[in-house]
Amino acid sequence: MKDLSISARFIKGVGPSRFKLLNRLGIETVEDLLYCLPRRYEDRTRIKQVSAVKPGNFETVRAKVLTFGDRTTRKGMNLFQMAVGDSTGVIHAVWFNQPYMKDRFKIGQELILYGKVEKYLYLQINNPEYEILTGTKEDSISMGRIVPVYPLTESLNQRWFRNIMKTVVDEYVGNIQEILPYNIRKRNNLMVLKEAVRNIHFPVSDIVLKRARERLVFDEFLLLQTGIALKRARIKIDLNGYPHGLEGDLIDKFKQNLPFEFTKSQAKVIREIEEDMKRPRPMNRLLQGDVGSGKTIVALHALLLTVQNGYQGALMVPTEILADQHYKNIKSMLDGLGLRIVQLSGDLKPQERARRRHMIEIGQANLVIGTHALIQEGVSFKNLGLAVIDEQHKFGVIQRSLLKSKSTNPDILVMTATPIPRTLALTLYGDMDVSIIDELPPGRGSVKTLYFESANHGRAYSIAYEQVKIGRQAYVVYPIIEESERSDLRAAVKMSKEISKMFPDLKIGLLHGKMKSDEKEKIMSDFRNKAIDILASTIVIEVGVDVPNASTMIVEHADRFGLSQLHQLRGRIGRGRFLSYCILMADPKTNDARDRIKAMLNTQDGFRIAEEDLEIRGPGEFFGTRQSGLPELKIGNIVRDKGILEKAREEASELIKKDRFLRSPENRFLRAELKKKFSARDLELTAVG
Repeated sequence: MKDLSISARFIKGVGPSRFKLLNRLGIETVEDLLYCLPRRYEDRTRIKQVSAVKPGNFETVRAKVLTFGDRTTRKGMNLFQMAVGDSTGVIHAVWFNQPYMKDRFKIGQELILYGKVEKYLYLQINNPEYEILTGTKEDSISMGRIVPVYPLTESLNQRWFRNIMKTVVDEYVGNIQEILPYNIRKRNNLMVLKEAVRNIHFPVSDIVLKRARERLVFDEFLLLQTGIALKRARIKIDLNGYPHGLEGDLIDKFKQNLPFEFTKSQAKVIREIEEDMKRPRPMNRLLQGDVGSGKTIVALHALLLTVQNGYQGALMVPTEILADQHYKNIKSMLDGLGLRIVQLSGDLKPQERARRRHMIEIGQANLVIGTHALIQEGVSFKNLGLAVIDEQHKFGVIQRSLLKSKSTNPDILVMTATPIPRTLALTLYGDMDVSIIDELPPGRGSVKTLYFESANHGRAYSIAYEQVKIGRQAYVVYPIIEESERSDLRAAVKMSKEISKMFPDLKIGLLHGKMKSDEKEKIMSDFRNKAIDILASTIVIEVGVDVPNASTMIVEHADRFGLSQLHQLRGRIGRGRFLSYCILMADPKTNDARDRIKAMLNTQDGFRIAEEDLEIRGPGEFFGTRQSGLPELKIGNIVRDKGILEKAREEASELIKKDRFLRSPENRFLRAELKKKFSARDLELTAVG
């Protein structure tokens, strides 16, 4: 049996220099090559004649080079143009700013060209992919079949890589070890793994390619869901946490001080959290709720429950502005309850930082609120019972686990105001229990969302001015801080000066992430106290900032922001009892940008926004692997392949029920693959051992 772990360097045709290029793609071994999957396919069994291609379609043609040359346009752009043709007609291939292309072709060469056909004065393909046919055996891999197209660096060409892949598949695919037990393969009608790998690279038909892909997608999802199921089983069975009693007067006094009643949804979530916290195993719960739904007050209830039981509570937030806001609000709400609340931030003077750390270490601090400063070396808790992580998607998995490590299995509550679609939540947080606050507190004003092109700039700002004149305040948000020569985006610094000129009778403030903490704190304090009418800012105000008097949000270059970011920004207004306006200023140039604007105009439901965002961006960008701590999906797509994902989740659940440690002989190869795919730190797979 041939070893799949041997270096790809020793494959015929690779060698030292090309091996370095393969390394850039993450390829080191033969196994890495086998699982470097095509990004798309070209059906070259149906190559069209030039006369049959249609403008607007992506087409593949086979033609000969007739003539070529390059020229410089009036704007200084280099244009390399080549006429190719067959017996039925001529089509032009054009490459922009690539003058070196003229050295790659010769008159009479036969080519395969692939790209989108456009109709100008004549038929044209802009920047097409191409291959030069040589009349060698390599042509048989690239012609007359469904041809794989791989994600390569510029220095590697498709023909060479395809030839290498054919060699590797022919020589090594027979040595691939099947990882799934037979009963799972049979139950789900799955192709044998080695045949799936062979046909994902060189499929004999569309139907076989579909089945090969289904098998590899299933494997990816099963490994992912089994890893998550193992973590969930470990938390529920193995770990001893801090059981909390629900009796005590601290919570009662807190409720008596509140000027409002919990909503039904908040009360339901509080009961779920209490049930978790009274158990001997550690709580591991995700709390979802739209912007302004009252997650923080629910988290505070949980923090007081841990304090009532003699433990410490910690709240970690992504920005110092939010930490400062939470500290002030919580201190005010808990006034008179005799608690010590400590704020820990990165900009404290050494002596004060040491003093506060000492209070935390000896247990004098009941509640600790801070940014990533909470997880720095030197911060020790006496008895941390509950860690709350707010806006969890802003923290990487390592940061979250560092806070968790400040105690022995504390209860964990992570919160997000960026709603996560159910499909994605079950994938990313299958190891967690999920609570959802699905209603807003009464008395909130409605928000009207408007869209203006930049030509209507004055109209947008007149709305803000009118709102300020009746006693309200406004935000104006920009995607960048300073303008640069390479960018046409309006910058916060410059535009704050322009707004001052536009409205000389108003007080204009400026806020961005590069300011010192005390400067940011002063600006936000002035804005809260109505000493600033219009606050020009960057995305730094996206999360958690709460100024009920602000009624207008103008987002400049709204097409440059993500959909979830736009929804978060809109959540900064509508917090008072009056009508508010979210104004999106943009000249969108792409379909995705137009779709984001359309979604914002169509709904204010955060969960619908999240579904739209997932459809537009895809799961790979919605949450990066750095944030989730999960292995990257190479072929599976949790939106498109939802059905396969559900089947894989069911199989993973059954696997762990029947063989929790995957010790049985039929599961040994799956167990070995899990240990390769996941790091113990990321998913704590100690059960696999």
